Formats: sequence, structure tokens, C-alpha cells
Amino acid sequence: MTFEIIASNLFSGLLLGGILALIALGLSIVLGVMRLINLAHGEILVGGAYLALLLGGATGLDPLLALPLVGLLVAIVALPMQRLLLAPLAGKGAEAPMMTTFAVSLILQNLFLAWFSADTKSIGETYSIAPFAFGGISVPLIYVLGFAVSVATILLVYLLVNRTAFGRDLRASALDPIAAASVGVDVPRVHALTFALGAACAAMGGVLIGIVFSFTPSTGASYLLTSFAVVVLGGMGSILGTLVAGITLGLMQSIGALILGDGFRDLVGLALFLAVLAVRPGGLLGRRD
Repeated sequence: MTFEIIASNLFSGLLLGGILALIALGLSIVLGVMRLINLAHGEILVGGAYLALLLGGATGLDPLLALPLVGLLVAIVALPMQRLLLAPLAGKGAEAPMMTTFAVSLILQNLFLAWFSADTKSIGETYSIAPFAFGGISVPLIYVLGFAVSVATILLVYLLVNRTAFGRDLRASALDPIAAASVGVDVPRVHALTFALGAACAAMGGVLIGIVFSFTPSTGASYLLTSFAVVVLGGMGSILGTLVAGITLGLMQSIGALILGDGFRDLVGLALFLAVLAVRPGGLLGRRD
């Protein structure tokens, strides 16, 4: 195996890791602020891919340009979902909201199956197969574009959380919702907007996945597991930790594929997930408590 092949595989893993970070960001934010394990996260991701496919077919809009619109539309749908299904379960333990999201995931899977059939879909664009080469290293151009879009989106979310009034309320609600409410923070509103933000991030990540790979109504389950791995690696609720963890996981998966074969890519990621969970449950960049 030549140096160029090894370098190309590692660089591809790094770039894909950025996309994995964007996919996991929504799950991390919701888990960090609301303490909610959103089992419908994967289906929301796939829903973003299907929505971009529909928008492209109806309007001819480029999927990368459609990313903000997809995120906005999915956030609008997620708001009443949180208000009607999850908000009434606040204070009744973690199990009821988690099982509610599991039911939502099953419903969404069946809706996707009814509307789009079980056929494999992909968002085909010219840049999805075009190469990007430099110094003997060659990777698909969409990997570079997807990484750039993912990092830019993650940094925008970071600025939103750390430089705005909503971000201040979000951080306060994450640390101590009772104390936050006592000083005037509308915690239910923060939770609703946080859930919508997480859904928007997942949907935009789903669009990138739909361009890079193919997808079916049941694809979300594998990306849910990958997102959990990234969240554990980066630390619950840590935005920059999620970015570092996504890139780390992408690189580790590429190394595992080079050594063991491409079929072991997910195995390496999950093994790393379990190792970090056992040694440092708070994540590589998260709090130890």
C-alpha cells in the first residue's frame, strides 16, 4: 500500500469526521441542556436528506444551498413536536421522554417507507463524484465541501451559545434549570428552542450524508449509534468537544479500515466509544462529573 493511498484514506477520515461532528451536535446539545436521549435523532437526520431530495426535485435548488432552508423547516416541525409530546413529560423521569422519542422514530421510519418506499436514495450532484487532488493525495470534492460546511455550522452554533442572550439562557438552563427559572429564564421556551436547534443540526448533517452516501428509511439507526459515540468522546453538551471527537472518530475509523478492512470501520468506532466510556465517562473534553 503506497503512502499516497494511506494519506488519502486518513485525510478522507478527517474530512468525514467533520460531517460526523455536525450530525452528533444536535444530539449533544439536546442531551446536555434537556438531559433527553433523543432516539428519533437518526430519523430526523434522514428526514433532512429526504427533504433536500424533494426540494431539489421540485425547485432544482442545490442541496448545499438548501441547507439553511432544510434546517429551518425541520426546526419549525420540531418545535410543536417538543411542545406537544415532550414538554408535558418534564419532571416525570428520563424514561417517558426517551420512549416517546423511540415511538417518534418508529412513526417516522414508517412514514418514510410509505412516502419514499424502501428503495435506496441519494442526492446526486456533479461534485458528489468529482475528485479533489493535491500533492498526490486524492479525495472526493464533496468531502472537502462537507467538512467546510460542517465546521462553519458548528462554529456558528458555538457563537450562538456563547455570545447571545439565548445562549446565556441555554447555558443557565443546562447547569441548573430550577435556579435559571428563579431568575426569570423561561426554561420551557429554552428547551423547545434547543430541541429545534438540535433537529436543525441533525437535518443539515443528513443532507450532507445524503450527498456523500446513499440512504434508506432505516439508515438513521446506524448514525444514531455513531452520534452517541461522538457525544461520549467529546463530552455531553461540549460543542467544540463534539468537533474534536468527530474528527478523532473519523480518523480512527479510517485507520481501522486500513488495518482490518473497510468492513471493520464501525467496529473500531464503537470499540473506541466503549473504551472512553469506561475510562472517562464525561468524555475527552467534558467534565469529569
